[in-house]
Amino acid sequence: MPAIVVEGLQRSFDEVLAVQGVDLNVEEGEIFGFLGPNGAGKTTTVRMLTTLLLPTGGRATVAGHDVIKQARAVRASIGVALQEAALDPLMTGRELIRLQATLQGLPGAEGKRRADDLLERVDLAAAADRRVGGYSGGMKRRLDLAAALVHGPKVLFLDEPTTGLDPVSRKTIWEEVRTLNDEGTTVFLTTQYLEEADQLADNVAIIDSGRIVAEGTPDSLKTEIGNPHIQLQLAAGSIAEAEKVCAEVGRLLPPVDGRMVLVEATNGAADIPKVVRALDDAGIAVESLELVRPTLDDVFVAKTGHHIKVPTTSSAVASA
Repeated sequence: MPAIVVEGLQRSFDEVLAVQGVDLNVEEGEIFGFLGPNGAGKTTTVRMLTTLLLPTGGRATVAGHDVIKQARAVRASIGVALQEAALDPLMTGRELIRLQATLQGLPGAEGKRRADDLLERVDLAAAADRRVGGYSGGMKRRLDLAAALVHGPKVLFLDEPTTGLDPVSRKTIWEEVRTLNDEGTTVFLTTQYLEEADQLADNVAIIDSGRIVAEGTPDSLKTEIGNPHIQLQLAAGSIAEAEKVCAEVGRLLPPVDGRMVLVEATNGAADIPKVVRALDDAGIAVESLELVRPTLDDVFVAKTGHHIKVPTTSSAVASA
């Protein structure tokens, strides 16, 4: 039986239909990536699947239980780590995990053992008796993950678990997700980091404006897009003129920023000399050029017409 089945799921807020008839099928033991920009409907969908928000249409089952009619059974079967961790800053990490074990009905001795094991697992044993308010962002994410695992859930929901984390903390979370999955846990991962889904997910679904626009394995979706593209960073010259020149060689793709031109390379590397000569003849200077194979970002652009914009400001980065 699939771990998650979603049929025509909807959620409206007054006049706004935030989730518009989502259909999903997540098999037991897989990592399922749910991709989309902020406001696409990812978190709203997760809140419905974790019984935190009632659907206004459609149906869904998680671990074989209906999210509306059997909400208590769903909650007993899942672990949830939301984007904003609800952690009491005055408690220590050990106290928080032990409290979570108590709330999940684990006997005292077993709860203490489980808490100690999990703190060791997420590399927080040395900080276990410090107050959570003094933890870094990466430490809080790992503690929240430990809290979600205390009762050994069949299905783990991770809502953008690495947003704002530095590369080291992000890699630590990735490694733990892989380990959990290897142990048999089904993971439902929402993310706006396309590389994250490409690295971790067995299957992905892309949501935009409340609708699923693509679903499949990362490789199958990239193969569907087909051709690589030439990525040009201009040193000088008019973007509009460069696009006009490149359009005579191949199909233009939506640009990532204001000094970059992306052009489809139907003949692969063989198209590079054509592009370089055409730009040189037009007097347009190129700072850098790269042949880029299809990525999930290309899939997203092909399906939606725009890129996912991920915040990259240093202020958003939390250390390990």
